[in-house]
Amino acid sequence: MNAHFVPAWPVLNPFDFVRPGTRRQLPFPLCAPGRASFYVARNAIYHLFRALRFGAGESVLVPDYHSGNEVWAIRAAGASLRYYAVDRNLEPDLDQIRRLVDRTTRALYVIHFIGWPQPIERLAEFCRERNILLIEDCALCLLSESGGRPLGSFGDYAVYCLYKTLPVPNGGVLVRNNPHAPSLQRIPLERCSPLSVLGRTLELVVNWLRTNSEGLGRPVAELKRRLGRFLTAGNVRRVPVGDIGFELGNVNLGMSPICEALLRHFDYDAVVRKRRANYTALHERLAGKVPLLRGRLEDGVCPLFFPILVGDKAAAARRLCNDGIEATEFWNYGDPAAVGTGDAQYLRDHVLELPIHQDVTQPQIEHIARRVLELELHPQ
Repeated sequence: MNAHFVPAWPVLNPFDFVRPGTRRQLPFPLCAPGRASFYVARNAIYHLFRALRFGAGESVLVPDYHSGNEVWAIRAAGASLRYYAVDRNLEPDLDQIRRLVDRTTRALYVIHFIGWPQPIERLAEFCRERNILLIEDCALCLLSESGGRPLGSFGDYAVYCLYKTLPVPNGGVLVRNNPHAPSLQRIPLERCSPLSVLGRTLELVVNWLRTNSEGLGRPVAELKRRLGRFLTAGNVRRVPVGDIGFELGNVNLGMSPICEALLRHFDYDAVVRKRRANYTALHERLAGKVPLLRGRLEDGVCPLFFPILVGDKAAAARRLCNDGIEATEFWNYGDPAAVGTGDAQYLRDHVLELPIHQDVTQPQIEHIARRVLELELHPQ
């Protein structure tokens, strides 16, 4: 058994609960006035589109490369969708967007992929000229900037997923930037079950334990898994995060108080620095040897992962997992109406995300690079 364990997501150090809170203002969107907080981001998307009240014949343009959660939430809220293409560089086809916009188009939905900004200044100007709403999906790009401005501050609205970048058990945020855009009614939110929040919190802490002592942490993780199976067998319902799917019965769940408390205990500048340093270190070891989706980091990017191109994504993820590396297989499927388009399907088939989050250490970076090179995972 390899001694290295590299989780896909940040881990929760128990000392974060008692660490002195930051004295500085929280970063955007956590400092945004009138922000609404939800259990998960898809709940925020649903309530945003419910508030916008799309009428018959009104549509929203959405990228064909997406997770599915956002699409199902938009559709459940009553809006019609049309898709525009995203190429292999994770960039939109601007000419196609221009052609697709017509009198039925009310909004453009833009996803910033794995930390990198879309050409948001041009898209914002495009939407202003045509008087259509711009909605930024920042689920994968918390703490990233473009031109010195936070991603999510360009559009009329923005949606964030906190637990992808930070070690919190849940959390989605909805922000309205344009005071002239339709307002968001106050939504009476409910608390999620304590068992759901506790389960994910324990998982984050157990992963922290495994990164420090795999010999101790692994049996604890197995004990937790057995407890989870026992609860499932007993039909004890928990609400997951990070899954694929949309449950209308969960849309009114709010962010847990433990998340609100933890958000004041993180060093956000350090999070950005460490993610950028880890990305750069892995890039130096893999560039020219492994097919990469992105090159060197641009200013302002807070990368969520280190994306590489592989031949068989599922097999590559299994092989890395056997070496203690939790690679992420993002977005294998999407809305059937958008599936089959060339570049989006290529991305679904071949992009594998390696962990470079703030808890990944230098020895772990070396371990990841060594195993990726040894396994020869790239497409033939």
